[in-house]
Amino acid sequence: MTNLDPQTTAFVFPGQGSQSVGMGRELAESFPAARQIFDKADALFGFSFSKLMWEGPAEELNDTANTQPALFIHSLAAYRVFAERNPDPSTGSGQAFMPAFVAGHSLGELSALAAAGVLTFDDGLALVRRRGELMKRAGEIAPGGMAAILGLDIPTLDRLCAEASAGGEIVQVANDNCPGQVVISGAKAAVERAIELAKAAGARRAMPLAVSIAAHSPLMTTVQAEFDAAVAAANFRVSEVAVVGNVSAAAMISVEDLRADVRAQLTSRVRWTESVRLMASQGVNTFVEVGAGSVLTGLLKRIAPEASGFTLGTPADFEAIGIRP
Repeated sequence: MTNLDPQTTAFVFPGQGSQSVGMGRELAESFPAARQIFDKADALFGFSFSKLMWEGPAEELNDTANTQPALFIHSLAAYRVFAERNPDPSTGSGQAFMPAFVAGHSLGELSALAAAGVLTFDDGLALVRRRGELMKRAGEIAPGGMAAILGLDIPTLDRLCAEASAGGEIVQVANDNCPGQVVISGAKAAVERAIELAKAAGARRAMPLAVSIAAHSPLMTTVQAEFDAAVAAANFRVSEVAVVGNVSAAAMISVEDLRADVRAQLTSRVRWTESVRLMASQGVNTFVEVGAGSVLTGLLKRIAPEASGFTLGTPADFEAIGIRP
């Protein structure tokens, strides 16, 4: 078993970009608790969604409508294995380990809410599926673009985005991932102007991303009302643990605050740097990335280098902390 201290540990959940064909397969083959999550998702969808996750094709898995539920399922499968095999040592009662905070990057915020007991797996998966479908449709209604900018700070990029926005074409900071790594999003022409301005301002790199949606930008407003309705229909509960929201970058537990953050997330920036720094300022020194990949663990080195981070998504990850099939 692990030697994690719940009071100084945060669980963080990845967003889009962490997916890959084969994700979660070994986990399901090694742990019955994980297999149950994949089987449940297949039953809820009415077809073998796990087959898409494990066998591809990659183009289909990378479709936003599929990527988002795939990441949610993998994260919750890994979380379920950990919770089942690692009761909270502080309670002495065999209750599930409860970290000091949970947070998730973009889509990962919904994974965090399910892990925190705010949403059931069923309700969470339905909301995630709807989110992915609506974001895909928004990209079809109002195509946009996104770009990664390396080596410029947030105030500079806010200024450049304001300068590049013109004639109803808006670009804004979408993801404050870590110091020196920021993603901008918006109307394609405005994104292109911002890329040129960023290069002129000394950006180390400024490159368009291979996406047709402008996530976390005003171009998502075409589906906002439908997403708000989906959030309102989902059964939120008071959180069992503090959730650090993407939009607020603040710790929340109330249903009202959690709903508001999830709704606003569609058109607002992901304040990930601030979120991690908030948790670190509250005594968190260990961040566990639950699910696919190691993107957030990599960002941690730039945000809070004094903290330690590790991934929890494969049998090898679990074995490294003493949890074996």
